[in-house]
Amino acid sequence: MGARFTSFFVTNPLILPQNCVVFALANPLAGPDHEVAGWFHAHLTRTFVSVLRAFTEFGSSEWIGVVLFFAVLFFVWKKWWPSLVTLIVAVPGGMLLNELLKQLVHRHRPFIDGPFVDWSGYSFASGHTIGATLLYGQLALFILPAMKARHWRRLTVASAALLIALVGFSRIALGAHFLTDVLAAIVFGVLWLAFCLFAGKPMRRSVVLTPGVPLVSEPALVRVEEPEQAAQSILS
Repeated sequence: MGARFTSFFVTNPLILPQNCVVFALANPLAGPDHEVAGWFHAHLTRTFVSVLRAFTEFGSSEWIGVVLFFAVLFFVWKKWWPSLVTLIVAVPGGMLLNELLKQLVHRHRPFIDGPFVDWSGYSFASGHTIGATLLYGQLALFILPAMKARHWRRLTVASAALLIALVGFSRIALGAHFLTDVLAAIVFGVLWLAFCLFAGKPMRRSVVLTPGVPLVSEPALVRVEEPEQAAQSILS
């Protein structure tokens, strides 16, 4: 019954509010989506759900809000304004765009209710997963330039990827999202981070070059002073 209920909402035309424009896209992976969702739903236990809920908290809006709060305080204290702007645009901005995408696609969740789940809202794309992708991906981008050793760079990337994977897996296993919801959230998150990275490059460059101007003129001063010092040494 649950599978038929889910199939009805996913494969049939979506019921939309009046005056609401929605892009209803066909899902070419509807079969695997339902199989994966149904398998996990049939194997949920209280212990498994407790573990999954611990994983999913790393992508919750509450946790992301706490991390963002302390990151903003740190950037303000250091007066790293380009990093602050990038963080705000990348993480909260990307999450807001994902909410807009949910309203546009209007896909219902795999399971609305059950013994272990009680979900509301829309499914595509996964908000928890894109939040984790944006937060941990952006933090990794901040940290990587400071990492000189290659193994620390790999560890940073692997840690961010692991957190994102755990959040995405938990959303699928809990029946909150289809597999394609999670994969789309990761792709959208990476694309948005890439856009923010390239769009913010002129701002970061202007801030870096401003204090660097004296450094450019210092070698010229050295070249001018060296002949004078040489001439003085000959006269003396």
